[in-house]
Amino acid sequence: MSDYKYHRVLLKLSGEALMGSSDYGIDPQMLERLAHEIKVPYDKGVQIAIVVGGGNIFRGLAGAASGMDRAQADCMGMLATVMNSLALQDCFERHGMMCRVMSAIEMHEVAEGYIRRRATRHLEKGRITIFAAGTGNPYFTTDTAAALRACEIDAEILMKATKVDGIYDMDPVTHPEATKFDSITYLDVLTRDLKVMDATATALCHDNHMPMMVFNIEQPGVFDKALRGEPVGTTVVEEEC
Repeated sequence: MSDYKYHRVLLKLSGEALMGSSDYGIDPQMLERLAHEIKVPYDKGVQIAIVVGGGNIFRGLAGAASGMDRAQADCMGMLATVMNSLALQDCFERHGMMCRVMSAIEMHEVAEGYIRRRATRHLEKGRITIFAAGTGNPYFTTDTAAALRACEIDAEILMKATKVDGIYDMDPVTHPEATKFDSITYLDVLTRDLKVMDATATALCHDNHMPMMVFNIEQPGVFDKALRGEPVGTTVVEEEC
C-alpha cells in the first residue's frame, strides 16, 4: 500500500468502455481486461468503488431525443447500468475479487440497496463496491452519480476511465491539432465547456474539493499507474489561491 498515492478511489467507467470493439452490448474480452487492470491494486489493498454507465445498452438522452418521455427513458438507462454492474461483478468474482453491487433503485433479488455506511464498510472489508442505477433519479447522469458517490464515501479521487487519454481543448477525434492538458482547473472545464464530465458533476466535485483524473482505460497498466500518482491522463484540480 505504501507505493500508492491513493488508497480509496472511485472509478467511473462509461458503458461504451464495456463494448470493446463491438457496436453494442458487453464484450467479454473487455471485462477480462478490466478485471486484470483492477486486480493488481485490489490485491495490494486499495479500496475500489465503481460507477458504470449504461450507454452500451440504452442511453436515456437518446431515448428522449427519439420522442420518449425523458424520465421514462432515464429509468431505462438506469436499469442498463444494473446489467453492466452485474456483468462486472461476475467477472471480478471469477478472478478472486470480492464484490458487491449496490443499487439506488430497490431490487433486492439482484443487488443490495444503497446505504452509505454499508458501502463504506464493504470498502473497508476489501470488497469492490459497484454503485448501480445512477442516483436513482431521472435527469441525472452517471457522471453526477459518480461525483456524488465519491463525495459520500470520502474517496481521495474520482477517476474517469474513457477511450481518450485525457482532456483536450477540442475533440481530438475530429481535430488532430487538439492540445492535451496535463492539469486543468474545474472552472476552466466549466467555462470552456469541455466535455469531460457534465457540468453538474464537475460543479459537485469543485464544491466538495474532490480531485478528478481522466485517462484512457485501454492503455495497459494505466489504472495502477494513476493510483501510484504517476503522470497519466489529465488531472482536474482547484484554482490556485
